[in-house]
Amino acid sequence: MAAHKTTALPLALAYAALILYASLYPFADWRDQGIAPWAYLAAPWPKYWTGFDFAINIAGYVPLGFLAALTVLRTRAAASGARAVLRATLAGAAISFAMETLQSYLPARIPSNVDFGFNTAGTLLGAVLAVGLERMGAIAHWHRTRSNWFVEDARGALVLLALWPVALLFPAAVTFGLGQVFERLETAISELLLDTPFIDWMPLRQFELQPLVPGVELLCVMLGALVPCLLGFMVTRSAVRRAMLLPLTLLVGIAASALSAALSYGPPHAWSWLSLPVQIGIVAAGCVGIVLLGAPRRLCGGLLLLALVLHLSLLNQAPESAYFAQTLATWEQGRFIRFNGLAQWLGWLWPFATLGYALVALSRRTRQS
Repeated sequence: MAAHKTTALPLALAYAALILYASLYPFADWRDQGIAPWAYLAAPWPKYWTGFDFAINIAGYVPLGFLAALTVLRTRAAASGARAVLRATLAGAAISFAMETLQSYLPARIPSNVDFGFNTAGTLLGAVLAVGLERMGAIAHWHRTRSNWFVEDARGALVLLALWPVALLFPAAVTFGLGQVFERLETAISELLLDTPFIDWMPLRQFELQPLVPGVELLCVMLGALVPCLLGFMVTRSAVRRAMLLPLTLLVGIAASALSAALSYGPPHAWSWLSLPVQIGIVAAGCVGIVLLGAPRRLCGGLLLLALVLHLSLLNQAPESAYFAQTLATWEQGRFIRFNGLAQWLGWLWPFATLGYALVALSRRTRQS
């Protein structure tokens, strides 16, 4: 099999980085317990365990095994299925071993040989699934479909589009409001500079941040929903395919927002976020997307930059509500601590990564023209 450029490689690297964050969160109070950091390997079966713990340790590594095996299959010529499974499983086992070993130095985390075993099993399961789909022709079919739908250099955009619904799972103060970091960043810098002469360098705001009025909230929702659509338009080959991609992107965003609300407030409140401004904002994003179905890709990139800058500017002029802060406290404790690292940083950084991608893509096309 000839080697191919594949989206699986950057996705696998991104997922490995998210595993690292989730495994070592909260990165505080590192200490040496005076025992070998790999002593957990010889520990007996844990006295207290739940099915949730086992399931999350397996499920958390299945995507890593799938993407790692797919990377081997698509980037190495004549790579066999057995070799792809072996390499992916060894990579997942090595990452899990490193994470469990480092957890020996964190008081908030408990290293476990059971977690290591289930992480490895999850990687193996994902790798076997990838090889099975490859032999069934599903991966080749996806590659042909991708070539028909998207331009050749679409890897970065497709990775960002795949990460967008995951980023939406972290609760946002405004629907589709990714990248609201100003208030937290300001607080973090103030705490860092406290009791130092540099605290006087911090600019003082003359007015407190004010909640968004319904009209501005509507605009933020529209821009937040339109951004991934424009990102997809930048790499989609034809207006017909854009017409199919547009409603699919909006439906995925709505589904991810509903799941986030269900996880945050409970299943009965899965649709509590769907207020009138949000509904109008989503419809407005769809209407703007329809108008731009035939727009040149470079124009879509320019509009993407404009939408991102305006969206981040409006969003970061609003404070996080007290009720929203209580929701974040729920996410950042208990079982949500495992998922916190997989969604929180994505929710904060996804718009800025998209901004960087759009700038690079437009500058590349400018040099080529």
